[in-house]
Amino acid sequence: MSYPPRAPNYPPRAPTTPPPAPPGPPATALGSRPPRPWLGIALMAAGVMTLPLMDGLAKSLSEQYHVVQVTWARYLFHFLLLGALLLWRLRPRDLIPRHLGMQTLRSACLLLTTLGYFGALAYLPMANALALVFIGPLASTALAPLILGERAGPRRWIAVAIGFAGTLVVIRPGVGAFHWASLLALGAGLSYAFYQLTTRRLAGSGRPSVTLLYTAVFGLAVLSLIVPATWRAPDPAGWALMVLMGAIGAFAHFLIIRAFEYAAAPILAPVSYMEMVSAVLIGWLIFGDFPDPSTWLGIGLITGSGLLILVWDR
Repeated sequence: MSYPPRAPNYPPRAPTTPPPAPPGPPATALGSRPPRPWLGIALMAAGVMTLPLMDGLAKSLSEQYHVVQVTWARYLFHFLLLGALLLWRLRPRDLIPRHLGMQTLRSACLLLTTLGYFGALAYLPMANALALVFIGPLASTALAPLILGERAGPRRWIAVAIGFAGTLVVIRPGVGAFHWASLLALGAGLSYAFYQLTTRRLAGSGRPSVTLLYTAVFGLAVLSLIVPATWRAPDPAGWALMVLMGAIGAFAHFLIIRAFEYAAAPILAPVSYMEMVSAVLIGWLIFGDFPDPSTWLGIGLITGSGLLILVWDR
């Protein structure tokens, strides 16, 4: 997912509330950039369709290493690669973060999302785990009016209800197909909803690349305290996969961060479902996991609810 980066992969936005505006989408609603929803949609699509590459690497690594170590590696190489780039391109004073409290909250949401999702990937097929994480965009759509002040009419609430029904189909509580790791994925999805909302809240308040760096700093600091208890020395191939995983996650979440600078959360939320295309393909070709009919039904309900929101918005 989205792990969200989203985000996420995981940038700051101005928390100031604009004054009432005349009908139409005002530029101030999106921070310092004018609204360009189709550019935001394109950036979000590119970001979320790249993320399953990172997920596949995480699932493969989890066969040999503890989920905490895999997540730590994801954050470590995210931080090292992006930090080196920023030190080369920016002045030291440009690296000072803004709205540190909101950035810390956002980073904590993404850390919980990543741990929950990577933990679920160790036991569930990629499509099943990702379908449950997709409750995040639906939850962000439902919470956006309360947290961001963005309007969500009755149609959006109907779509959210359909998506929630799809989640129950995938989880199948009370039947033999239920797996406890589904709860990890569901928790990751709820954390991802708050990650998306805090990302939106910080839109336009600073450089996305700097926010992305501080997202990694928080996760790396927390995980470094606990990773020694789960440590297993990686071989050269393991290190190479960990480096690649961090690089892909950083790039994908940077695209997601930029997307929120051009379009509102309810518009971008449905686009997140395009991630399922890559996830199903990678899970099938690499791990031999192809969704069964019930999972396809749940995926269809969840994805369809997101597409309904997009169509009604248009």
